[in-house]
Amino acid sequence: MQHARGTLRKIFADKVCSQAGEDAPLLAWPVVCGASVAEKTKALSFVDGVLVVAVPDAAWRVQLQGMFQQYLVGLSQVAGKQVQNISFVVAPQAIRPTVGSRGR
Repeated sequence: MQHARGTLRKIFADKVCSQAGEDAPLLAWPVVCGASVAEKTKALSFVDGVLVVAVPDAAWRVQLQGMFQQYLVGLSQVAGKQVQNISFVVAPQAIRPTVGSRGR
C-alpha cells in the first residue's frame, strides 16, 4: 500500500501541482495530510511561503503543529513549491462538512 501511495503522490505532483502554479500547496494539502485530516481541515491560502490551514479547534491545531515538519516535507515533495511555514488557524466555519457527514 505504501508503494501505491508514493506512486499516486508522484502522479499528482507531476500532473496536477505542476500545472497549478501558486495554488499547488492548496491542492497538495489533502494529499499530504491524508484523508482523515483533510476531512477536518481546509487549506485557505498560500502567500509568501506560508500555507494557512483552517482547523476545527485548538486541540486540532496543537496536534497538527506536532506534525509540522512532516507536512512541510510532504508539501515540498508534492507541491513543488517552497512552503516555508504552515499557519494552523482555528476557523471551524471555514471547514465545510462533506456530503453525508452532517450528523442527522
